[in-house]
Amino acid sequence: MRLSPTYFEFLSEATLIITAAVMFAGAGMSATITGDIEAMSRGQYSHGQQPDLSDLVVWLEPAKGSATVPIQAARVKLLQKNKTFTPHVLVIGVGTTVDFPNADPIFHSAFSNYNGQLFDLTLYPPGTTKSVRFRRPGIVRVFCNIHPAMSAIIVVVDTPYGTKARADGRYQIANVVPGKYELHVFDERATGKAESPKQIVVTEEDSEVQAPLEQVSEQGYVPLSHKNKYGLEYPPEKDAESYGGLPR
Repeated sequence: MRLSPTYFEFLSEATLIITAAVMFAGAGMSATITGDIEAMSRGQYSHGQQPDLSDLVVWLEPAKGSATVPIQAARVKLLQKNKTFTPHVLVIGVGTTVDFPNADPIFHSAFSNYNGQLFDLTLYPPGTTKSVRFRRPGIVRVFCNIHPAMSAIIVVVDTPYGTKARADGRYQIANVVPGKYELHVFDERATGKAESPKQIVVTEEDSEVQAPLEQVSEQGYVPLSHKNKYGLEYPPEKDAESYGGLPR
């Protein structure tokens, strides 16, 4: 049977109508979660200066019995430059690949032997990069094996709903589909026992949801020293073009 052009025009128009209807319906089926975080006892700031809270991480996990939301694979960078990892705190979803480009004129490495995903990229020269794919959630503390002052934290979450706060502690998590969630916060400087996660409910009628205020205590925070990847104290720092490996 030969179909007329009019038939195909009808199909094309019907497809556009259905697609538009689905997009329109989906547009109202998600909400933006907005909230604030306060860091208590961070210290005194002169001339009205406020603490920078932009390294605090917040994320939503589906509550028990709620459906999980798929995470899109992604690729991001944790730059090594001026003997610093940038950004200092990175939040990613499970399955994300992180590139560690070396933009310094010296050798660097990246390793983690804490809780989270263990890895060791060994030394690599300027202008090159190495990568790690993070396969499970956790807090990954990253160091360079020859520069003890270099450190970073990768917060790996099993949800697409993770973000960092602004400098003033305010945050937004967009495109959250209806469901029940638990709100989690990570602060590198937090001390004491963490509070139980707060409950967030998003309904089909919600376009915006205000989360309860989150307060984290940093009372008595003291930065912890760390050892190199061999569990030994760092030798005097030097930017050699070669590296002798494990100290003898």
